Amino acid sequence: MRVKDVFVSGNGVRLPSTLTVADAIVSGECEPRLVARTDVESVSVSPDESAAEMAVEAARVALAHAGSAPGDVDLILHATTYHQGQDLWPVGSYIQRETVRNSCLALEIRQMSNGGLAAMDLAVSYLSARPGRDALLTSSDRFCLPGIDRWRTDPGTPYGDGASAMVLSTRGGYAQLLSLAINADSDLEPLHRGDVPFGLAPFSHRIPVDFEEAKLTFSREFGLSYGINKANAGQALAVEQALSDADMKIGDADWVILPHFGRRRLDVNYLRPYGIAPERTTWEWSRTVGHLGAGDQFASLDHLVRTGKARSGQRIVMFGVGAGYSWGCAVIEML
Repeated sequence: MRVKDVFVSGNGVRLPSTLTVADAIVSGECEPRLVARTDVESVSVSPDESAAEMAVEAARVALAHAGSAPGDVDLILHATTYHQGQDLWPVGSYIQRETVRNSCLALEIRQMSNGGLAAMDLAVSYLSARPGRDALLTSSDRFCLPGIDRWRTDPGTPYGDGASAMVLSTRGGYAQLLSLAINADSDLEPLHRGDVPFGLAPFSHRIPVDFEEAKLTFSREFGLSYGINKANAGQALAVEQALSDADMKIGDADWVILPHFGRRRLDVNYLRPYGIAPERTTWEWSRTVGHLGAGDQFASLDHLVRTGKARSGQRIVMFGVGAGYSWGCAVIEML
């Protein structure tokens, strides 16, 4: 969809500490074969902060950057993929209490790694009916044992801990959202479920989570090419729609923000198919952070803005994909 009068007015990121791949190998946390083709240098790791606490820190920075007062914020959406630190608990309300402490709607979005762009899509629709208001979007995850093995759960993509936040506003900002497209195909839902029965409690059958086993099960039933072709088509549809609505082609983009995957996965799914040079992406930074769940896009945009790499007049294209499956693409123009 074409987006009118919605702006990015603030960003924030919380990345607690760094664990290098070399140190992880020396300590025995991962084997060289697990990271051999990822070309990732390090990942962000949280020694003690929960995902919810990191989200609050990122949100505070984004709100300050945007100059948003509690009365300005009319919606809070928190995108997650994993445990936030408490059980049976509304994490959105915690973020609201620790930041703006107002009475607006605060919700959690669970669309896996496409949750950030899904939150943007919902926020745009919400704000279109509320001129002069802001939406606080946050994302945070802490990937740790016993439930998640950041090196083995999803081979080819080391996972990092951290939070990122964005404030969307109809009051103005430093960048304008030009277009946004979301596409979904639930035929690929079993790709991350496999054939294990439904359980009575978390981790009833597999701990830590093993995406690779689920993918092998899917491939045995449907065929490897079926899943690959469906995934490629789903991403292409979202990208084509967002670019068309922004009246541009991918070659016109000054920056392309991709999911924080390992290098081989990026090459196969994005760089080669779309003709994107790594220098036009945040790869050199993302390879030091790891995959932040639903927060890759917000975090990479913050990096481009904070380092001054994104300049006035430049256009930034965001790619997103999440298990389920869903894909997203957004175009932002720096003002």
